[in-house]
Formats: sequence, C-alpha cells, structure tokens
Amino acid sequence: MPDFVATAPRGAADLLTAELGTFGAQELRERPSGSTCSGSLEVAYRACLWSRVASRVLMTLHVGDAGTPEALYASAREIDWSLHLGPSATLAVDFDSVRSAVTHTRFGALKVKDAIVDQLRELRGDRPNIDTAHPDVRVSVRVVADRATFAIDLSGDSLHRRDWRGAGVAAPLKENLAATLLLRAGWADIAAAGGAFVDPMCGSGTLPIEAALIATDTAPGITRKYFGFLGWAQHDAALWARLLEEAQSRSTCAQFEPDRIFGSDIDPRAIQAAQEGARLAGVERIVKLQTMPLARVTRPAEKGLLLVNPPYGERLGEEEGLRALYRELGLVLRERFDGWQAAVFTGNPGLGREIGLDAKRRHHLYNGPIEAHLLRFDVSVSSRPREHRPGHLPPVDPARRESGGAQMFANRLRKNLDTLGKWARREGVTCWRVYDADMPEYSFAIDVYGSNDTNAGRYAYVQEYAAPASVMEERVRNRRAEAVSVLPEVLGVPEDRIWFRTRRRRKGLDQYTKLASEQAFHEVAEGGLRFLVNFDDYLDTGLFLDHRMTRARVRELAAGRRFLNLFAYTGSATVYAAAGGATSTTTVDMSRTYLEWAYRNLELNGFDGREHVLVQADALEWVRNAPSGGWDLIFLDPPTFSNSKRMSETLDVQRDHVALLESTLRLVAPGGILVFSTNFTRFEMDASLTAIAAVEDISRATVPRDFERHPRIHRCFLLRPKVFA
Repeated sequence: MPDFVATAPRGAADLLTAELGTFGAQELRERPSGSTCSGSLEVAYRACLWSRVASRVLMTLHVGDAGTPEALYASAREIDWSLHLGPSATLAVDFDSVRSAVTHTRFGALKVKDAIVDQLRELRGDRPNIDTAHPDVRVSVRVVADRATFAIDLSGDSLHRRDWRGAGVAAPLKENLAATLLLRAGWADIAAAGGAFVDPMCGSGTLPIEAALIATDTAPGITRKYFGFLGWAQHDAALWARLLEEAQSRSTCAQFEPDRIFGSDIDPRAIQAAQEGARLAGVERIVKLQTMPLARVTRPAEKGLLLVNPPYGERLGEEEGLRALYRELGLVLRERFDGWQAAVFTGNPGLGREIGLDAKRRHHLYNGPIEAHLLRFDVSVSSRPREHRPGHLPPVDPARRESGGAQMFANRLRKNLDTLGKWARREGVTCWRVYDADMPEYSFAIDVYGSNDTNAGRYAYVQEYAAPASVMEERVRNRRAEAVSVLPEVLGVPEDRIWFRTRRRRKGLDQYTKLASEQAFHEVAEGGLRFLVNFDDYLDTGLFLDHRMTRARVRELAAGRRFLNLFAYTGSATVYAAAGGATSTTTVDMSRTYLEWAYRNLELNGFDGREHVLVQADALEWVRNAPSGGWDLIFLDPPTFSNSKRMSETLDVQRDHVALLESTLRLVAPGGILVFSTNFTRFEMDASLTAIAAVEDISRATVPRDFERHPRIHRCFLLRPKVFA
C-alpha cells in the first residue's frame, strides 16, 4: 500500500488523524503539520473528498539523496515518471527545503522539473508542458537534512478551496480552519442533538456554510471541479465516480430543517457575498443570512452553539476601539444565550478577556501566521469570572494566613528576604530572585523588581511551577491559597503590584509567548541602567535575571569594540555593551515587537544614535549572509529549540550549536570574542570547536548568588577564534 502525507492548519493535526482513521487509513502517525499514514487509493480519494480540515494529500513516491543539486537531479530520475504523467499531461513542481545544500526553492523545483522532462524526452520523445495553476500532475518535493521526499500532490490545490467562494471575495478564515473551529467547539454533536448555530459576525459566511456542511453530512469537496489526481496517469475514474455518488446520497441537505443555522453581519456587502457562497455550496435553503448589528442578535433555540471570529486589532490603534465590541459580545452572550455553548476565535487574548466570561477551555491554533486561541464557554451565571485582574494575584483569603503551611512558607520567605536582601543591598542589585521552590511543596519562583526611584516602590512576579499530574488538584489549590495569603505582607508589596503566573515546560520560542495585549511596561533598574519590563503580556518579563552577571561581563568586554547581539530579545545585552563603551552595536531579532522594545531600552539609557542599528531578521539566515570579521564582540544567546514559522529552519541548540558557532565565529574580527550562552541545562560543548577557537567555560562565574540553588540554570562560554597562518 502506498504511503501518504496529509497536512492541516497548525493545531488541527489530531482532528486530521482521526478523520483519516475513519477513511480506512493505517499506520497513522500524528505530526505537528498533519499526519502520515498508509492505505489504498480509496483512502486518499476519500481524504480529498471528505476531509474537513486537511490542506493537502500527498502520495509518497521516493526518498533520495539531495546533498547537492546533482544528487537531487539524480534522485528525481530514479522515479519512472511515465507511470504518473501521460503524453499530454501538464506538470508543476513545488519545492521546499530545511537544512539543505539546495536552499533556493525555485532552483530546486527547476532541477526536479529538468529531471522529469529529460527522462520523459528520452523515454517517449515528448515533454510535459508546465502549468503552475492547475496542472494534471503536481509534484511535491520536500528536502530535510539533504534527504528529498518526492510525492504526487493528489489534492492539486489546497483543499480549503471548496469552490463555493465567490470570485474576488476576501475571507478572514480559510474553510478548513473554519471547519476545525466548528469541530473543536463540538458543533457535530450539538447539530446531531438538534441544536442551532449562530455566527453574529459572519462576514462572507465561512462559518455558517461550513456548519451547514457538517450538520448535513455533506462532503466538503463535493463542489470542487479540480483535484490533482484527475489528470494523473493512474487515476481510477470508476472509483472516483462511485465515491461521488456515495457522497451525493449521504447528504441530508434536502431534509434538514431550515431554521437552525444563522449568520449575520453589520455589513450588507458581506451578507451579499455570504448568500452567494451559500448558493454555490448548495445550502442556501438552510443557512439564514441577514444584515444585523451585534446588539440585535438573539438565540433562535433553547440550545446551540454561537461561534464567532471577531476582529483582532492587528493594526496599530485598533485595539482600544475593539474593547467595546468584545464587551458587547460578552453582554449579548450573558443576557440572551444562557444555556448555550459559545466559542470565540481571537488572535488577541487581551481582548478575549473583555468578554467577561471564564473560558472552560482554550485551543491553540493559527490563522495563517497569526497565533490565535479558540476560547470556549458554557454560557451561564457560573461561567462569569472571579473578581480579580487577570495575571495578578488571586484573591487573598485572610483565613488561610494562620494555617501551619502558610506560616511555614512565610518564615522561609522572610529568611530569604533577610539573607539575600543583605547581599542585594550590598551589591546594588534591585531585581533578584527571592525564592525558587526552596520548599518543594510550595513550588514557586518569586522575583522582586525595583527601580532607581526609591519612592516608586517595587513589584513582585510570582511563577507557580505546574504540579505533576500525580498531585491532586485540591492540594495544589490549598497550597497556592496559603502562599498567596502571606505574599503581600511578607514581601511588603501591595496586592495590585504582584503578578502571578503558572509556568509549564515550554518549547522553543513559546517561553516568550504573548499572554495578553495590554503593553503595560514598568521601568526597573539593573547595574545602574534602566530597563522596561512587562508583567502582563509575556511569560518572561523582558529581563532574564539569571543573565545579570553575563550582561555585566559583556559590559566589561565592550570598550572600543563593535558589538553584535544575535537572538537579541529585548536588547538588554546591547544596552550593557553600549554602556561599556562599544563603538557601535547591531541588534538582530526576528520579532518587530522585541526590536521596538530593545529600541525603547536603548533610548531610555540615552543610546539612540545612528551607531546603534536594529535588524529584523531570522538570525540563523542573517549570520550566513553577514560580512566576515565585522564585529569585535558578539553575544549569542539562541533559544534552546525553535520551529517558529517565520524562521527558515528549525533550531535545536545542542544538535546545531557546532554549525551555529562556526558560522558566528566567521563574523568575529581578529582578537575578538564571542560570548555564547544557553539555558539548555544539559548542554555539552562539542570538543571539535577547540580546533578553531579557544573555548573558556565561564558558566559558574556567571550564575548570580540568587540563582545558586540551580548552578546549571544556564551555560556560558567565551570563544576566541584561532588565527591560522
């Protein structure tokens, strides 16, 4: 049986895997971007016709060497293309690569196309024509670590295109993402139980139309005229005709009640586009669409689902105006949809909180490149939120203060404040870690942040380490309540200046993941310098306290040197280098948000001249193209792991550090220094690097006193390139 790869929107791989199982797929394996499986051709055809969440269905042909362009060409010729392309077939090649010698996608596609054309010309004396829009055969080639996987794209075009979308109609949601939201929100079960559906901001109707297709068991691909297998030489037309006939007979559109699926929008042009889409999808009889403001929306039945994709406020200045919209949505839900299920898909969790309901569940998804969440609610009085500011200290229960556990925790905290406090005052340290799970049953990390202004007071940032699944939730809540009850008094910090988060093990750049959108910055001090921190919007505040001594080392080394900061985050090391007398600084990060933050940190300390350059780029790619010997001091602090969609490749610091350091050392001028830091606690430096650089491990010397409980919290090295005659 052939092997297949099916792709889906990020966050929907489990739904796709479940779908493929119902189509008869075997050897299913879920992956971040979709699923792999094996099965008959019927399995693949059913996936193209029936999958609501798939983006593409690929049939694997061959895996071969792609270490060089010539090897890629040779691997492509190992496939007998006459089995797949008829004499008059048209062709297109899609190509992408990760960690490969062939990095240019158009060049890679051209090499594969040349291999196919050359082989067919030699075999049959003809060559296929190229059609990039709707080819008879679309070949997909993906190269990872110089190994190429060749496949036939049986979908031909992204399966989110159901062919019911009117020409020229822009939509904020792709159809397969809309179906993903509906399935996540439980619409299939609600529809089967007779429930209704409402989208009060339906735009061009994607959610109501997809809801109708699900409720009536209508195949999402039944209206498509083009698939990648229709012009394929091995296409089984009889099988496809049978599956289409079966799909037509399964649809219950003709019998479905007409007053259960509703969509409305304040824009009459959007409703006109939605009505045309419903007609083309064959569901115009059962999808009721009308122009109506949110304030007038009411529930059409006792039970059902309200699902909405409101604006996110992506452009500068939009967010404040959208707060009222989200508040109005919350009011409509509470006053008119009691007993219903509700789900809100938003790329702005800060706005999501304005709804005023506690989400029972959150699903992490992406709308294109935008990280978003599907917030799900049981609409009832009990779902209304507790009266405390999100991200701040939970309500203090005075009755807990006198418990034995609370007093024991308070005593330990006071002891730390006394002993470490003396050290902090002596060393002039204003931002430091007071407590770090010193008592395992009270598993918190507690940091205090102060500023140069002694009258401004200080802040506290409390992170609760997520308890193992084996610990009963009631015990976790009790210990949390005990700790919370004594924190303001013992720390000497008012409740409204204490932030509280739960910290779980995270991968890649998730450690910097945005939590809200308030952009509430507070000025703090470190090493006589000023920095902006943010306790509301991100799990990490913008100033890694365990790197305090590393930043001080950068300042010591910076005098008279050209400084480069890679994976710069909020630019704190750049500020230190500038303060140490660097003649110029270059700060590289992929995030515009963090670069703006870095600029504000530099400006706050008076370093806003032209000699301080900020670059928005993928640091891995930027390093490869930067001029050799351009910097005298480089600070390199990459994430432990990253598979960010905006990066051209994944990064695993242990696996990839040799190549990364070799590339970066090329940028160091003679006599220069590379400071390399990583928070991967099990990191081991590859001994081969000593052949090109003198390597000095300064990890122990850069762990501050307040982090000595965890001496391997980070690893830090100085690398000086060796000069070869």
